[in-house]
Amino acid sequence: MKQQNRQLGTTITGHNTSDGAGVKLKRIINPQQHNFDPFILFDEFGSDEAADYIGGFPNHPHRGFETVTYMLAGAMLHRDHLGNEGHLRKGDVQWMTAAHGIIHSEMPEQENGLLHGFQLWLNLPAKEKMKPPHYRDIAAKDIPHITLPNGGYIKLIAGDYVGETGKQSGAVTGVTTQPLYFDVLLSPQQELDIPIGPGHTVLIYVYHGELILGASDKTVKAGQLGQLIDGNNIHLLTLDQPAQFLVLAAMPLNEPVVQSGPFVMNTTAEIEQAYRDYRDGVLTK
Repeated sequence: MKQQNRQLGTTITGHNTSDGAGVKLKRIINPQQHNFDPFILFDEFGSDEAADYIGGFPNHPHRGFETVTYMLAGAMLHRDHLGNEGHLRKGDVQWMTAAHGIIHSEMPEQENGLLHGFQLWLNLPAKEKMKPPHYRDIAAKDIPHITLPNGGYIKLIAGDYVGETGKQSGAVTGVTTQPLYFDVLLSPQQELDIPIGPGHTVLIYVYHGELILGASDKTVKAGQLGQLIDGNNIHLLTLDQPAQFLVLAAMPLNEPVVQSGPFVMNTTAEIEQAYRDYRDGVLTK
C-alpha cells in the first residue's frame, strides 16, 4: 500500500479546570465538546505546588469504559473495591477497565512537591460495557523502550510499532479498539514515521516543545492536541528544539455515546440505571 501521510485537522488547546477534591488540571478532551471516538476524556495534571493536587480523587464510581493513567513525575496511590492497590511512580501506567462497575480512589503523593501525568478515558464497545471489571499496573521497567537512530525514544505503552527493524508490541495489547499509546521524545530537526491503520482515530498531544504534524508547515505546541486525518502514516518533524509528545490512536466504535459524570454508556436509560445501581449499592455486583 502506498504511504499516505495524515494531515492536520482539528487543533485543541487544553484549558485549566479542577476535578476530584479540587485537583487542578488541564482538560484536553472534553466529552461535552469533542468527538474523538473512542476517546472520551483526556487530562494532563501537573504542578510543583502540593496544594494544587493533594486532595486527590476520593472514592468514586465508574462504568462503561477504561481509564489509563500515566505518570511522568510524583506518585499516585490507587485503591478499589476489589482489593486492588497500586502505587504508581515515575514512568508507571495503570490500565483500569471499569466495565460493569468499579469504585476506586486515586490519591496523589508528593515527591519533592512535583506531580505530573495524564489520564485518558477510552470507551468500551456496548458488548463489553457490562463485563467484570479488571485492573492492571504496569511498571516503567516493563514498558518497551525503543531508542531511535538519530536520538530520542519511543515508549510503547500500548499497541504495535512497525519500524526499520520490524514490529514491536507495547505493554498492552489485545484491546478491542486496538489502541496505540506512545510516549515519544524527538531531538531537534528529527523526523519520525509511524504506520497506522487508515480507520484509526489519531491524536497527538505535545507536552514539551513543538512539532510539525503531517505533510504541512503547521505546528502544534506544548499544551495543544492535534487530530490527524486521512492516511496510513503519521509523519512527525521537530524544529530547532526537542519535543515530547503522546501518540494516541484507536479504532472508532461508531456507537451512540451518552456520558454523564463517571459513567459512559450507549443510552440515557443505561446512564440512569448506572446511577440507580450506584445509589442502591449494586453497581459493583
